Amino acid sequence: MTMTPSAPASTASAPAAPPTPPCAIDLHGVRFGYGRRGPAVIDIERFTVKPGERVFLKGASGSGKSTLLGLIAGILDANEGAVRVLGEDLSAMSAARRDRFRADRLGVIFQMFNLLPWLPAGANITLPGRFSEARRPDGAAALEAEGRRLLARLGLDPDIIWTRPARALSVGQQQRVAAARALIGRPGLILADEPSRALDADSRDAFITLLMEECAASGAALVFVSHDGSLAGHFDRAEDLASLNRARLAEATS
Repeated sequence: MTMTPSAPASTASAPAAPPTPPCAIDLHGVRFGYGRRGPAVIDIERFTVKPGERVFLKGASGSGKSTLLGLIAGILDANEGAVRVLGEDLSAMSAARRDRFRADRLGVIFQMFNLLPWLPAGANITLPGRFSEARRPDGAAALEAEGRRLLARLGLDPDIIWTRPARALSVGQQQRVAAARALIGRPGLILADEPSRALDADSRDAFITLLMEECAASGAALVFVSHDGSLAGHFDRAEDLASLNRARLAEATS
């Protein structure tokens, strides 16, 4: 009997699946209180944000939302638990390393804007690139061009606003300059604390749309915090800090 030789078994293995990117935010068992004996202001068992996800976080005044953003940004250090942001464990970092991480990889729109009043708007916008090479990969000229583009997208004329001191701007203009500063240099995560409170309804909706588009273009995740629950429909997901934060739940039931 003639045997037909069988084909040799293939030794080629299937291509490995690409690694799953880390969460943009992963908080686990996080507690924080001001002072050694102060009561907990934040007590969150778990809060995660996926890469590129845009999350609305509702929180009333005094609910701890600015404190939570401070923990995520590494401005505050949790008393307990793990704060992981863009795959990095902020809980294990020194204050100096957290400052460097924030400068390189985060964009923050502060509730009070935190602009330097004596600096022109353009210098405020490009400030992240002065502190971080990661935020100016193509040099200073490209950074300025990006800042001017963002200002125009935000409805401000860069030829007029760029050289005007921040203290000479209206509240609405300061808010948009603060937003451009947060977005410049394509950070991986944007944290926005009541960023549209100084805008009328039409300007607010246009601002949120632009913020979404810019985050989508750069692949950045976004956490947008506001007391105004009517804005939730703009986002991929909405969370209520009153439900997440066990410190507040305990306070409400005590």
